[in-house]
Amino acid sequence: MFDIFMSALSTLNNNVLWGIPMVVLMIGTGIFLFFVIKGVVFTRFNIVMRYTTKTLFHRSDKSELEHGSISPFQAVCTALAGTLGTGNIVGVALAVATGGPGSIFWLWLSALAGMVIKYSEVTLAVAYRTRNDRGEIVGGPMYYISRGLGTTWLAVLFAIFGFLASFGIGASVQANSLAGSVNATFGIPLPVIGVVVAVFAGLVLIGGIKRISHFTEILIPFAAIFYLVGALVVLIINAAEIPTAIALIFQDAFTGTAAIGGFTGATVMYACRIGMSRGVFTHEAGMGSAPIAHASADTDHPARQGLWGTFEVFFDSIVMCTITGLVILTSGLWCADPMMSEGAMSSMAFGQSIPGGQYIVTVGLIFFAFATLIAWYYYGEKCVEYLFRTHRGGRVVIRIYQVAYVAMVFAGCVANLDMVWEFADCFNGLMAIPNLIALIALAPAIRRLSQDFFCDPDRKRPRDTDYSSLLIFHDKWDV
Repeated sequence: MFDIFMSALSTLNNNVLWGIPMVVLMIGTGIFLFFVIKGVVFTRFNIVMRYTTKTLFHRSDKSELEHGSISPFQAVCTALAGTLGTGNIVGVALAVATGGPGSIFWLWLSALAGMVIKYSEVTLAVAYRTRNDRGEIVGGPMYYISRGLGTTWLAVLFAIFGFLASFGIGASVQANSLAGSVNATFGIPLPVIGVVVAVFAGLVLIGGIKRISHFTEILIPFAAIFYLVGALVVLIINAAEIPTAIALIFQDAFTGTAAIGGFTGATVMYACRIGMSRGVFTHEAGMGSAPIAHASADTDHPARQGLWGTFEVFFDSIVMCTITGLVILTSGLWCADPMMSEGAMSSMAFGQSIPGGQYIVTVGLIFFAFATLIAWYYYGEKCVEYLFRTHRGGRVVIRIYQVAYVAMVFAGCVANLDMVWEFADCFNGLMAIPNLIALIALAPAIRRLSQDFFCDPDRKRPRDTDYSSLLIFHDKWDV
C-alpha cells in the first residue's frame, strides 16, 4: 500500500506539479505579467542593474533601518540563500544529463519568465506587508492573498504548504546533500556531521531575521564568489570548447539530442520540460518563498525592492546555472557514463581541469546547502506565525517548530531521504498554485505600482509614503 502511495505521489509530481501543467502555468503567468508591466524589467534593465549593483557596495547604518526591518541587500541575500542551493550545482547537472545541452536554453527561458514573476511577487509582498504583535515587519503571499484578495482560506493553504515544505526542501533535503558531500569527500561519519550542522543551525536560527540576515549577508557573497572563481578558472582552461558548448545548447534546444556515448538521447519536448522545471526549481520564482524575506526590507517603494527580485533570478539562473552548465558541457562528461550521479559529474568536471577541483564543488555545496537551510527556516517560521497569529500560545508553537526544524536537520544528515524528496517536491508545487492565482488576480495593483515607480525611478520617496491608493483591498485586517 505504501509503495502504491509513493508511486502515485511520484506520478503527481512528475506529470502535474513539476510537469508540463506547472511549466505552462508558470510560463503563462510570466507572459501575462510581462504585458501587465509592459516588459519594464527588460526594457529598463539598466535601472535594475544600476540600482542593485550600486547597493551591493552600500551597507545601511543600523540606526537608519526602521524597527523590525532589514536592508534591501540583506533581504536579497536571505532570499538568495533560499534559491542558491544544490539546484545550481546538482540540478543543472541533472538537467544536462537527462535532457541534453538543449535543456540549458529552456532553463534560460524559464528564468526570463521568472524575472517578471519574482519582480511582481516581491513588489506585492512589500506593498501588502504589515506588522506583527512584536512590531516586526512581516509579509509574503499569505498577506497579499488575505489582504488583497480577501480569501483567507487560500492564504492559510499557502502557509500550511510553506510550513510543511520547510521541513523537506529546507531542513532535511539540504542537510542530506551537505552531509553526503562532506562524508564522501572527507570521510566524516554522518552522525557527527549531523550534530555539528544542527548545533550551528540552531545558533543562527534562534536570533530571528536579524541574525539570519546578517549571517547570509556574509555567507552568500563569499560562497558565490568562491564557486564562481573556481568555475571561471575551469572555463578559462577549457576556453576552446566554449563555442562548441554554446552551439550545442542552441542546436539541441530545437532539434533534440541523439544518443552520444553514454547519453541515451532526448527529444525537444523532453529537453523543454526538464530545462524549464529545473529552472523553476532553481530560482523558485512563483513559489512565493523569497517574497517572505523581501517583505522585511527597508525600502521607499515596493517596486524598488522588486528590482532585487529580478536581479535574484538573473544571478541565480542566468549567471550561476549557465556557468555550471558550461563547465559540465566543456568537460564532455555529460555523455560519458550514464551511471554517473549528478553530484559526481559536477565534481569530476571541476577535478579534471583543476587539481583538487572537486573540493570546490564540495565546499560550494556546504555553503549553499547550509544557507538554503537557514533561509527556509525563516520562511517556515513566518508561515507558522501567520497560522497562529491570533492564538495566545503562538510563540510557544514557534518554539516547538524551531526545535522540530533543528531535529529534522539532524535527521536529514543521517537518513535516506528518497521519500522526503517526493513530499518536498509535492509541497513546493502546491505552494505555487495559490501564489500564482494571487499574482494574476492582483495584476492591476502590480501595474499601478510599476507605473508609479518607473515614472521617476531615481526619486527617493519618504519611508512613510502611503501606496494604498494603488492597491486592491478586500480585507484590511492587520496583525
